[in-house]
Amino acid sequence: MALTASAASTEPATEAPAFSALTRLLVVAPHPDDETIATGLLIQQVRAAGGEVRILLLTDGDNNPWPQRWLERRVRIRAVDRQRWGQRRLAEMQHALQQLGVPAQARCTLGWPDMGITDRLLQSGHTMATALAMAIGEFRPSLIALPSLYDRHPDHGTAHVLVRLALARQPDPPPMLAYLVHGRTQGVRYVEICGSAGQQACKQRALTAHRSQMALSGNRLRRLAASPERYAVVPPRPGKSTTALPWRPPAWLQPWLRLSVVGEQGTQSWRWREAPLRRDEKGIYWLDLASGSDDTPRFVRLAWDLHAVWIFDHWGWHEL
Repeated sequence: MALTASAASTEPATEAPAFSALTRLLVVAPHPDDETIATGLLIQQVRAAGGEVRILLLTDGDNNPWPQRWLERRVRIRAVDRQRWGQRRLAEMQHALQQLGVPAQARCTLGWPDMGITDRLLQSGHTMATALAMAIGEFRPSLIALPSLYDRHPDHGTAHVLVRLALARQPDPPPMLAYLVHGRTQGVRYVEICGSAGQQACKQRALTAHRSQMALSGNRLRRLAASPERYAVVPPRPGKSTTALPWRPPAWLQPWLRLSVVGEQGTQSWRWREAPLRRDEKGIYWLDLASGSDDTPRFVRLAWDLHAVWIFDHWGWHEL
């Protein structure tokens, strides 16, 4: 097992559990191809040790208009076109999993809306967290690989929130390793997996199976897949609670911003200027919220309160 513990700071990272025939790895993938790009080496090493792998796929990846326009030579994309594209991406994913040694029955697909997970969470978060908790409980993983909270793709950051909420009341949740696909790693501790030459080649073959995604982004995806896989270690329980926010948006921008808080107790959302905020002498904004439970996570999100062409989050999520 080519596994090393590294750190972006001087603090040593927590060791990842050793892989064996008892390892049950659950990979939470928002879209087809995330499983290969982010966890292709991890999957192979768990399988090589005799462990079991399950892929929990949240969406079909059907809301992917620019590659679809390019490959299908169309401008307008109807609902039936999106559905067909989603089926294509699922078939590509199945070929990729075959390359990685994962059987077809190991994929569980929830069929949530591509580019719509965040909106659905803010409207009916408990339903989604319950569905995830059931899927996780059915497999009983000993290790979970999930998207990073700080991934700039909204489906990825929100997927992290949902998994954490789904596990919030488990007395002994499995270890969690968070992967980052879109964005840059922050100064956090991480575990690094470096595959053998054969495993790297296998991962690249699996990536090639995602032909629809390689059409416009092949070079970028190959670079991502060629790098060692780095996973931030997610603490099993929240740290000391604080409602200080990491953002200081300028006054001229504030009318177009929305602040949302999600926790086990539900969801709250306000326009920035209507939110229960106070600003201290250092210019830091604090949320005045009722005290939550210290052992369950709460998350806050800052976003545009209007439709934007750019799909990636500028601010994204933060754990309180």
